[in-house]
Amino acid sequence: MSSNFLTTRDGTRIFYKDWGPRDAQPVVFHHGWPLSSDDWDNQMLFFLSQGYRVIAHDRRGHGRSDQTDTGNEMNTYAADVAELAAALNLRNAVHIGHSTGGGEVTRYVARAERGRVAKAVLVGAVPPIMLKTDANPDGLPKEFFDGFRAALAKNRAQFYIDVASGPFYGFNRPGAEVSQGLIDNWWRQGMAGGAKAQYDCIAAFSETDFTEDLKAITVPVLLLHGEDDQVVPIDISARKAVKLLGNGTLKTYPGLPHGMLATHPDVINADLLKFVRD
Repeated sequence: MSSNFLTTRDGTRIFYKDWGPRDAQPVVFHHGWPLSSDDWDNQMLFFLSQGYRVIAHDRRGHGRSDQTDTGNEMNTYAADVAELAAALNLRNAVHIGHSTGGGEVTRYVARAERGRVAKAVLVGAVPPIMLKTDANPDGLPKEFFDGFRAALAKNRAQFYIDVASGPFYGFNRPGAEVSQGLIDNWWRQGMAGGAKAQYDCIAAFSETDFTEDLKAITVPVLLLHGEDDQVVPIDISARKAVKLLGNGTLKTYPGLPHGMLATHPDVINADLLKFVRD
């Protein structure tokens, strides 16, 4: 097992984990905003136990990667992934992205070199586009995301407590089984990253249009989405995205939240493993 840094062409140091047999099929995990590769601890240990090589990186500006003030947008995020895949010589990999990471996977896979990618999974992911536009009239208004930016700038520490304690894991729902550990770990990951990069990333996850990327992807794609996702509503994301994919399958989970990978890992891991193995 190892953890390392990749220095990208623009000089940014990207932290990544690379565990397991180097000759095993790679499963690559892409985290959501404003977190880090640590958000995948459960899934990485699970797939490692199943014999896979597991890889996850901290997106630039997040976690232990450099706190960049530029390049905090989807084209650069995808280019960073391409550099990592080349540096590690990843072939026939399965790329799994949650939330913003699902956008990163979509853009990367649409542009990836032949042979690099076998399959992709989008979990609670942002594509095709979250923002309300003329072409996307049922999206969320820009004022909604402006509220995110204002809260981050005013008091990032409190904002991250509020997000994790409420909508992200569905802990604001009646009868929810609240985990203080998950809240604290979300806050820890968020505060480890850079405020400027995380501020910029709000535009990246809300305003990027992945329509053409989805249309360009030819490998099998599994979309998993909680029906009670309060962060990335299913009707404006997965239910639209699956129609744009040439080889997409959507599975939804009644009552499950945006952060279902952490609240219900046994349920989600079993479905991930089945798709990766099939």
